[in-house]
Amino acid sequence: MRTLTLATCCTAVALLLACGKADVKAPEIPFAPHGSSYAEKPDFAQLEYQHPLSVEDLYKITPKNLSKLDQELVDQIYARLSAGPIPDGPYEGDLFFPHGESGKLRLSEIAGGGLKGLLVNVAGKKLDLIGEILWKGKVFFRNERVLRNRIEDLSILKKAGLIKEEPDNPLNKIEVDGDDQWLLFPAKLYCGQSLLDSRRESIIIDYAFTDEIPGYHEMPDKMAGRDGFAVRDEIRMIRPGLYLGRAYIDRAFVVNFVLYNEEHDKAGKAAFMKTGAVQEDCWSGTQQRRTIVAKAG
Repeated sequence: MRTLTLATCCTAVALLLACGKADVKAPEIPFAPHGSSYAEKPDFAQLEYQHPLSVEDLYKITPKNLSKLDQELVDQIYARLSAGPIPDGPYEGDLFFPHGESGKLRLSEIAGGGLKGLLVNVAGKKLDLIGEILWKGKVFFRNERVLRNRIEDLSILKKAGLIKEEPDNPLNKIEVDGDDQWLLFPAKLYCGQSLLDSRRESIIIDYAFTDEIPGYHEMPDKMAGRDGFAVRDEIRMIRPGLYLGRAYIDRAFVVNFVLYNEEHDKAGKAAFMKTGAVQEDCWSGTQQRRTIVAKAG
């Protein structure tokens, strides 16, 4: 009996592992053929006309399985999206690298010897810590057109010497799922031209003028601004509650990221599955996005 139980347990574990692997397979959606050279990459207008994404395709995409695609295919998804509505409220976030590439963003390597302002005294693992924070949880303040990054454990930044105490300017906080989180690295939100696909606008998360936003703290907020890494992100909506993002440092692309709000995903699913239509806060371009909706029956 004991042997049978052990065998049964092993079988169950094997099945669970198999399910886990299946859950992170690349999404099975249409793509255009492409090569490695620039001349072999598809034209985005032609891509969207010949391979439009259906609503069902968009629901095959998850925050986890995007990382199973190479960068060209991630770009092909992004180019077939529109900005959608500017988000509001807290979103979970994570950065991801395309299939086969390193899974660690090292800002210390990107910065090299060209650090500016306050960054001259910050290097190595401290810079990499900033990289891990900037593309994690965020809070959108839609009406204010401002974004702030959620920090769950402030002690990590304090230990790294990246927090400067300002008694007259206390840190902003928010409660998410019953836990207090600190809000740092503010950015401006607006609609603007995508650095990848200029046919239509994206939602821009711009840290260049972070020092003009109420609640700004010189350390560490300045590190993302124009005197630091000059971070500029852009996002487009995959479906309600899920956005695909591209992060730039001084206008050079560095990493992909996703933003996800499960509550918004569930609340918007029925209407989106039925019509494929969403509110567009940004210019949707002269070539309208094609979203195919399955016919009932």
